[in-house]
Amino acid sequence: MKLKYLSVWAAPLAFAACQPSSPVATDAAEPNAADTEIVETAEVADRPAWTKGAMVAAADPRAVDAGLKILSEGGNAIDAAIAVHTVLGLVEPQSSGIGGGAFMVYYDHDADELTVFDGRETAPAAADENLFMQDGSVMPYVTAWQSGRSTGVPGMPKLYESAHEMYGRADWASVFQPAIDLATEGFEVSPRLAGLLANERLREAVRLDVDPASAAYFYPNGQPLTVGTARTNPDYAATLSALAKDGSDSFYKGANAEAIVAAVSSEPIPGAMTLADLADYKVKLHPAVCGDHEAVRICSAPPPSSGGVTQNMIFGLYERSLPWDGDLAEEDVLMAWVEAQRLTYADRDHYVADADFVKVPTEDLINPKYLDARAAQAFALDATPQPGDPGEVLGRGPMIDMWGRDMTEETPGTTHISIVDQYGNAVSMTATVESAFGNSRMVNGYLLNNQLTDFSRQPRINNQLVANAPDGGKRPRSSMSPTIVFDENGELLMVTGSPGGNSIVAYVSKTLIGVLKWGLSAQEAINLPNVIARGQTVGVEVDVPKGEEWAATLDAMGYIVEERTGENSGLHVIVVRSNYLEGGADPRREGVAKPLEE
Repeated sequence: MKLKYLSVWAAPLAFAACQPSSPVATDAAEPNAADTEIVETAEVADRPAWTKGAMVAAADPRAVDAGLKILSEGGNAIDAAIAVHTVLGLVEPQSSGIGGGAFMVYYDHDADELTVFDGRETAPAAADENLFMQDGSVMPYVTAWQSGRSTGVPGMPKLYESAHEMYGRADWASVFQPAIDLATEGFEVSPRLAGLLANERLREAVRLDVDPASAAYFYPNGQPLTVGTARTNPDYAATLSALAKDGSDSFYKGANAEAIVAAVSSEPIPGAMTLADLADYKVKLHPAVCGDHEAVRICSAPPPSSGGVTQNMIFGLYERSLPWDGDLAEEDVLMAWVEAQRLTYADRDHYVADADFVKVPTEDLINPKYLDARAAQAFALDATPQPGDPGEVLGRGPMIDMWGRDMTEETPGTTHISIVDQYGNAVSMTATVESAFGNSRMVNGYLLNNQLTDFSRQPRINNQLVANAPDGGKRPRSSMSPTIVFDENGELLMVTGSPGGNSIVAYVSKTLIGVLKWGLSAQEAINLPNVIARGQTVGVEVDVPKGEEWAATLDAMGYIVEERTGENSGLHVIVVRSNYLEGGADPRREGVAKPLEE
């Protein structure tokens, strides 16, 4: 008999919370094993060998090449993801790094099982709901962002270690070598990094050129790094070398931990992180949240990620909003997608938070009966949609008044990695330091996050606590939506995800609906205008083809349209076709999708 986690299924076309797979044999302890229930099931039958190749899609060609190198040497998607991300932490430090956190959804092809690794940052034990209150008022965002209070305990190194211990194939030390080599030998500064460093508006907001370590690194002689400059980072190479040699203890204990605490404890507005907070950090393993639709199964991360709830809600509401037959005009499908977003965002903003601290009605929000009722609810096109009440719909009693209304903003200092390896395994991982360059505090070659600003800075509304209020040890809500899709036969079909703050929910849904409903290629779906329908306005990206047309269409319908430029999506998508992998990378960033050459 093989130990396996069971999925709990509802009725046909219903949604399921998919339990993660059981750990493979390893000398390491199982991370957070008490969070899941292990049951015995029959041995899984041998699955056909994977024959459709391998691919890596990420935000920088050098990171993609690092991942492909690991795959070419026999490593798998987990190994490649670590290599990709450690390089991104060097060449794209504005978006993610080892001082931040991530959600990773991993698909094991041979076992036909999913595992979700929650490497989200946590608030220090001393934090409470007043984390971002000062003199009785809510701190302005920039003040909170650049304060020591904004930094959560990083989750990235522990996520690397937990995932590799459970599923990695390559030697642990080898996956860090591409980033170590690049940090030692030097890398060329890209246009995107140089542009952000030279952006005067950003420089006025952040302390990147004030903090001594970050100023020396990013602004040598007081000037921002320029495109093509060769930049070494020996401190980062040393930090990664220590991780490669001694594992995550080198990060969470000893000199590095002391340096983190010192940085967080410095002015302005020091934070309360301690050495114990760092030493106690744990990666959590959760069930994936999966939903069965007409012909696909969509799986993503559970709360505090928004992925599993929002991607299944939007897709399910979209399906319920269109006629079952007949030709559909473009305005019909566009309106159906916008309305699905509006309803979903309203529910997400109200209910989703860290489920270890508050009751999150995940299964109720994606229950088919609730979606049937929610799809029938209508709000004026120029109004702000209100959250629904799944408890009332499902006969469990009203639940809408459990929490105060919440419209927490998130900012887009994030990256996404999609990988399918030569064994048929897949990784969808979204990683972040929160805002651009985190909170500007640099430690041993990497930047610390400002992830705790993803909590509601205003903890109470009408004296009622909001679900996403800060608390000690709590993980802030995230829009990150790393997603893996399976076809009607249960075979791997799609890997997708994006950075972009609150807009991630809309960005990722665009690729799911574009590929699965509109019949587009991965790249065609990515290239479509971004449309973000959260709250009263509908943001439409107008500086790309079809953008102005879509904005005019929605405006004529009666929506309050906000024309937007410079969208910050970073979608990286892999679609499994009949005998090959099709990739797409967001032209709004510097990424690529490349296959592993045989």
